[in-house]
Amino acid sequence: MATKACITQEPQGLGFFEKYLTVWVLLCIAGGMVLGKLAPQVARSLDGMALVVDGAPVVSIPIAIALFFMMYPIMVKIDFGEIVQAGRSVKPVTLTLVMNWAIKPFTMYGISFLFLGILFRHFIGPDAVDLVKMPLGLDLPVGSVSGSGTVVLHEGLKMLEVPLWRSYLAGCILLGVAPCTAMVLVWGYLARGNDGHTLVMVAINSLTMLVLYGVLGGFLLGVGRLPVPWQALLLSIVIYVALPLAAGFVSRKWIIAAKGTQWFQEKFLHLLTPVTIIALLLTLVLLFSFKGEVILDNPLTILWIAVPLFLQTVLIFGLTYVAARWLGLSYRDAAPSAMIGASNHFEVAIATAVMLFGLSSGAALATVVGVLIEVPVMLMLVGICKRTSNLFAGEEQA
Repeated sequence: MATKACITQEPQGLGFFEKYLTVWVLLCIAGGMVLGKLAPQVARSLDGMALVVDGAPVVSIPIAIALFFMMYPIMVKIDFGEIVQAGRSVKPVTLTLVMNWAIKPFTMYGISFLFLGILFRHFIGPDAVDLVKMPLGLDLPVGSVSGSGTVVLHEGLKMLEVPLWRSYLAGCILLGVAPCTAMVLVWGYLARGNDGHTLVMVAINSLTMLVLYGVLGGFLLGVGRLPVPWQALLLSIVIYVALPLAAGFVSRKWIIAAKGTQWFQEKFLHLLTPVTIIALLLTLVLLFSFKGEVILDNPLTILWIAVPLFLQTVLIFGLTYVAARWLGLSYRDAAPSAMIGASNHFEVAIATAVMLFGLSSGAALATVVGVLIEVPVMLMLVGICKRTSNLFAGEEQA
């Protein structure tokens, strides 16, 4: 069993920003919609600040900056020298990795396809379409077909016109292959789980994403008959995972060497506490400044996307929790294992959706809905864990 945490400071419960995250998200949705209605040129000007490859905007600079600050506070907490200790917790580590990478991406695809592509397709609009970015490196003439999309000219740029429900499906896929966020540290803590296991798995999943996120994401997007921009997928991993990972590793070493571990833990990390949430909320304002009109025209859009995401979260939690009991794990290992499987790394999912399909795409909107439901659903699951802890051998009611 891992006895030391791989992240320097253990979570101390829900802070001010985390506790009311759903409220802040709702306010940012409203603020973004107001911005899009009153000053649409502001958001479009910001989105126009982009890195351009072959004449097409690939990385929005304002979004890239905001998303870097989402990820950096997570990465700088990781002590990579202690990750090796996770090997001592063979059962919980194996269960979490199998659930996150061998099961969860495929159940997300199946559930999302069932609801968005079949059950809710009529409500979304069987003929409704979405404009998404052309895959990086792909240059097809107008009228050509790529996957389920058709190349069209929009405001002087070539874009793909795809069915709207497939765009939503793409966002769900990107959430399904992005397990475990920093918030899972809070869920594990509130469920009175093994903090060491939770923290180690956050680090391991961050490293595993460098290899598997692009592979699984590209594969499932292809199955969904959506454009598979492999170059952009890899670029998103470099920008949104590898870059903050490297920055966190280097700055952590430098700060501890210069100021000492105590100053790093008590001063520096304290300053970073709200940074991830603030950066996320600023990104949401931009996202909804583009999507406000869609939501106003069809306010049930959020519901159609939220239903499969909710069912997927509960399913993965249940499967992991039951499997943990079957494997004979203690409650303190079972609870965080189930939380990690249920939680999504929505920062990376949002970043990748924006990079691959565009800030105004349905895919980006779907990943934002993941943020919207994350806090209330995970708090519900924390309550379930605490009420059922006595089902595990040798455990008292949590």
